[in-house]
Amino acid sequence: MALLIRNGDIVTADSRFRGDIWVEDETVTRIGRGLDAPPGVEVIDASGKMVFPGFIDPHVHIYLPFMSTFAKDTHETGSIAALVGGTTTFIEMCCPSRLDDPLEGYQLWKSKAEGNSACDYTFHMSVTQFGERTEGQLREIAADGISSFKVFLAYKNFFGIDDGELYQTLALARKMGVIVTAHCENAELVARLQQGLLAEGRTGPEWHEPSRPEAVEAEGTHHFATFLEATGAAGYVVHLSCRAALEKALAAKAKGVRLWVESVIPHFLLDKSFAERPGVEGMKHVMSPPLRERGNQVALWDALRAGFVDTVGTDHCPFDVAQKRMGLEAFTQIPNGIPGIEERVNLLYTYGVKRGGLGLHRFVDAASTQAAKLFGLFPRKGAIAVGSDADLVIYDPEYRGVLSASTQHANCDYSGFEGMEIEGRPSAVTVRGQVQVRDGKFVGERGRGRMLKREAIY
Repeated sequence: MALLIRNGDIVTADSRFRGDIWVEDETVTRIGRGLDAPPGVEVIDASGKMVFPGFIDPHVHIYLPFMSTFAKDTHETGSIAALVGGTTTFIEMCCPSRLDDPLEGYQLWKSKAEGNSACDYTFHMSVTQFGERTEGQLREIAADGISSFKVFLAYKNFFGIDDGELYQTLALARKMGVIVTAHCENAELVARLQQGLLAEGRTGPEWHEPSRPEAVEAEGTHHFATFLEATGAAGYVVHLSCRAALEKALAAKAKGVRLWVESVIPHFLLDKSFAERPGVEGMKHVMSPPLRERGNQVALWDALRAGFVDTVGTDHCPFDVAQKRMGLEAFTQIPNGIPGIEERVNLLYTYGVKRGGLGLHRFVDAASTQAAKLFGLFPRKGAIAVGSDADLVIYDPEYRGVLSASTQHANCDYSGFEGMEIEGRPSAVTVRGQVQVRDGKFVGERGRGRMLKREAIY
């Protein structure tokens, strides 16, 4: 299958020029000006539009058993939502609990995605225990093409690991050349604060943030960085939400600790007042780390512009209103998460590039290229170059719209960003050269996505 994209403003993390892209055998094979197309080849006129490398979401949950329920998306619905929003590859958190066998969990997550995703995908493998069989199992999983682990310094007794297990995981990752991503909070402090608030009758969603305050996230970030320094492992903080935690991460980086930072789109645009709304309206916006005081958004945007925040993901995790109501009696029972896989790119472009002084190259870098480099996908993904996969987003900066649950593709009955304006959206999206989206509608092949094999690079 061949495709010619003509007259686009081709924008990558480090270059911008007007030209044509010739696609054949799923890859970019020529880039230039005035390229000719043989008769019968599809030609897309990208005049007046930008052409970006396919965007990569480094942090999503599609299949997720959590708090006695399951996240609502399937790999079909989640991948279609991703593609409509311009995301052509996502990295899913594979999250067996402490009671589950890691290898069996990995095979289960793979089976849920295989043949069902419309876009390409891979996994971070969560390490939620470290027993005598763990090293062998993790080596087997890495040999299957997984080059990143995930640890939780939260969710005590479910996903969370202790310090001994953290040290063993990082020491093994250092030997294997694997990067370790981490949810950074202090599990013990969260548990104690939750107990105290509930004992005082403070049960509503507005008490979720006080049970996981900024200091708890900052301590968890410092804790992770200290273990990285001691082991020499490479680490990546997921969904960093506040200035205090950012300062701990930057202090570690200044000491030479190999540490990268991800923030997620809700923390750039939503504040804790959303979770303080009464009843289920507040429950919709419960996630961890929680939405913070608005002032933290200034720090995150500044750090993103400067490159101190390396990537922007979503932590996409959709639970519907009925599931959120599980926490009517206690905020600790509200399933944590906000959907966002479809909205991320358009929100980042609108409130970052168009309205927030975020450079266009930094936008591409944070939403695509850095994730590809950090997680062993570059230059196959995250680039527009001869030999790269033809994952391309033809972006219309003149589009104007309003986000709503009534038009979203994620399998959820509310939007965390209801009513927010967007300035720009993809007019066409390709996955390895096949057009999957046109003008906000999925028109492609369900099940086209493939699992990406990655190599250890650290």
